Amino acid sequence: MKERVNPELREVLEQFPPLDLDQFEMVREAGMEMIKASEIPVDERVSIADRQIPGPEKAPMVRVRIYEPKEKTETLPGLLWIHGGGYVIGSPEGDDGLCQRFVTDAKCVVVSVDYRLAPEHPYPSGLEDCYAALKWFSENASELGVDPTRIGVAGASAGGGLTAALALYARDHNGPELCFQMPLYPMIDDRNNTPSSLEITGNYIWNHDLNEKGWSMYLNGANGTDHVSYHAAPARADDLSGLPFTYTCVGQLDPFRDETLDYVTRLARAGVDVEFHLYPGCYHGFEGIAPNAEISKRAVSEYVEAANYVLHKEKLIKNKN
Repeated sequence: MKERVNPELREVLEQFPPLDLDQFEMVREAGMEMIKASEIPVDERVSIADRQIPGPEKAPMVRVRIYEPKEKTETLPGLLWIHGGGYVIGSPEGDDGLCQRFVTDAKCVVVSVDYRLAPEHPYPSGLEDCYAALKWFSENASELGVDPTRIGVAGASAGGGLTAALALYARDHNGPELCFQMPLYPMIDDRNNTPSSLEITGNYIWNHDLNEKGWSMYLNGANGTDHVSYHAAPARADDLSGLPFTYTCVGQLDPFRDETLDYVTRLARAGVDVEFHLYPGCYHGFEGIAPNAEISKRAVSEYVEAANYVLHKEKLIKNKN
């Protein structure tokens, strides 16, 4: 398997310590320390601010991290970003660099959600926090200088899973209407039994065993049973119609390869416009783990450009007419 990894991605993979979700609190702390030590630069063109917004009914406030251009000359589209981490770890700060790039290159306002994590807060807590943030974003769009008809949602890994779930949830609850969803290599199938999920068993950032633990924590042990909602695991959804334009990608050596391929195929059959990229020799989260590799730079450029195109598509059409 190691010989199939893109040579540029191999060295970083060998240095990456295996995750231990049994020690999730220590992993969270280590992640925050790593973020502080990395000192992600703040783009001088971008303003970053934290804000507490109303959470779901009878639930705590939700922290969102807002990234926006310091100078606005027009109403912009919006992108709700959802961080990854197997539903168990992660924070908005870990994506500071990427969210700033969305602002500068996709020309939008980004709201990143600090949703509640499992196992302390299993499903539906995280999804409900994301939905509360989406509603707040839509209802306060004018205050943020955002066009409420041009709001998309995006995220990677578990954030991609929550992206796909939120698109279904918003469709089923009469909005807010999304113009775009970008679930990158999404964690969407709790059954954990596809050929790719069974194939990836070693230290490839995420693997079959970590996937089993993450889903078990998120679903309170119900993963793999008949009692899992498609709002929790979108791969279980029978009806994918009515979803917005979708962009997604996955590495060929990612355990989520096959569930992503199946999701893309069924979206296309349901009449949803979808664009998909499969990256050979790439493991889970490769573009974040090895950002200087050429294939990582290409992957990020392609999904940032996809967001830019779709979020501004309607405006481009209007201008041509």
